[in-house]
Amino acid sequence: MLKITVCSSCEFAQEAKKASGFLEAKGFEVFLPDTCEKIVSGKISKRQILEEKETGAISERVNSGNLTMLHFSKIKKSDAILVLNYSKKGIANYIGYSVFLEIGLAFGLEKKVFLLNPIPAVPYAEEIRLFHPIVLDGNLDLIK
Repeated sequence: MLKITVCSSCEFAQEAKKASGFLEAKGFEVFLPDTCEKIVSGKISKRQILEEKETGAISERVNSGNLTMLHFSKIKKSDAILVLNYSKKGIANYIGYSVFLEIGLAFGLEKKVFLLNPIPAVPYAEEIRLFHPIVLDGNLDLIK
């Protein structure tokens, strides 16, 4: 059974949950980012996350819960990551800095890197290409 960790902006928590359910129905074991799980379960709101980002309090919550290392451990025990790169900040298929780091970690650990959508037009697009991602063009059925 293929184990996949979803990597995504917390803004796409509902989409992450939907993708997780789709993949689980196909027999995959799927791990979501902790913050996405909390948003979907109603333990935290997207609005609260935005407020934390504005005030800088997000670092305190992430560090106190050791959330970065928790997510990295999910990537380590996975066979692949799935990057949900939707439009954000006016950029089609956006991949932010945190997800970029997660892609680098997965590549360094010799995990498959799946991008839901094509590589975005960002200054570090060439670096993303160096990680040999498998672009799904929006089709999760292509994950094997």
